[in-house]
Amino acid sequence: MDWQLNGLPLHPLIVHLVTVAFPTASLLIVAGAVSSRLRRRLGLITPLVALVSLVAVPLATSSGESLEERVGHSALLEMHTQLGDTLLPWAIAVFVVAVGQWAWQHFVLTPDAKRPHPTLKKGTRRSVGIVLTAAVAVAAVGGIVTTVRIGDSGAKAVWSDSSEG
Repeated sequence: MDWQLNGLPLHPLIVHLVTVAFPTASLLIVAGAVSSRLRRRLGLITPLVALVSLVAVPLATSSGESLEERVGHSALLEMHTQLGDTLLPWAIAVFVVAVGQWAWQHFVLTPDAKRPHPTLKKGTRRSVGIVLTAAVAVAAVGGIVTTVRIGDSGAKAVWSDSSEG
């Protein structure tokens, strides 16, 4: 696919979608882990934002590979490309956690109004809550740090003096 629109590369546009949607999804799962009230109010919004970011990440990677073929090679661009390939696992993790968090809230904690699932013991609910919270922390922090590193390397590749790379 030719990742251009009127001769302009689509990569920067798609990257901006990733840099908004992915950290937003990460922050939404953190908000849901901190506040059950927020988690209930957000409902499907969190998994949907996570899905948008999950779809956008491979689009950004593909459009970036297309752009890489059109521009000159540099060490900075190579570093950016390698880092860019590391975001998809984080996007998958954030999406899985977002869906798990929503499903846990929707089907187990509040299947009808405000009663917890009748067959789950309090210890089981607590254990799953701890595991979900740990997964949120790892996925959100790892994903955001990776996003920042990729963005920083991309900015250096674009804006640095070509003699540096």
